[in-house]
Amino acid sequence: MGTLSLVSLKPNECGRVKEISGCCKAKKRLYELGLHKNACVRVIKNDFGPLIINLSGNKLALGRGLACHVIVER
Repeated sequence: MGTLSLVSLKPNECGRVKEISGCCKAKKRLYELGLHKNACVRVIKNDFGPLIINLSGNKLALGRGLACHVIVER
């Protein structure tokens, strides 16, 4: 199982966050939204526009620029 960016997951695929890359502002914003190491996410929508993910039972919309900083493992 390799690591890949959150934007690479297809709808209904799950992943566990391995790391958050990028600048301090991106890391802080994602952490505030609940995306931190070992968090489990499930992609609901990934066709165009923002990604819709399920995180701890809550739907969360992430722009593609921010979502590409989230590195997950399937």
